[in-house]
Amino acid sequence: MGLEQARIINLPKIGDPRGNLTFIEGQKHIPFEIKRVYYLYDVPGGESRGGHAHYKLEQLVIAASGSFDMILDDGKQKQRFHLNRSYYGLYIPKMLWREMDNFSSSSVCLVLASMMYDESDYIRNYDEFIRVVNGHG
Repeated sequence: MGLEQARIINLPKIGDPRGNLTFIEGQKHIPFEIKRVYYLYDVPGGESRGGHAHYKLEQLVIAASGSFDMILDDGKQKQRFHLNRSYYGLYIPKMLWREMDNFSSSSVCLVLASMMYDESDYIRNYDEFIRVVNGHG
């Protein structure tokens, strides 16, 4: 697993003059079964979120409204993704450090997760993350 597996997934979009619709089916549009959904909103300007990695969890992150940047890090290199379309999802495999910044006003970050919340799946210290990805954790 690594940064090369993170990617933007173009989700189905059904256009309609009355408003568009996008849907997501687990293990069809994304490579995991959806076990949990959560969203971030009312993030003050200049704030950042994230700052952790997961041992097992996979996620799809969508800018449901507005925009923000997701910075992914595999311990060797970083890649920044600008999310600003509600029909684009960023697939994040396990064992990538993630940070979010550059939130537009009124942005909503929708996250689909492969697991229920489990605190033991988090790596919240970057130095520990580096030790783990280098096989010393």
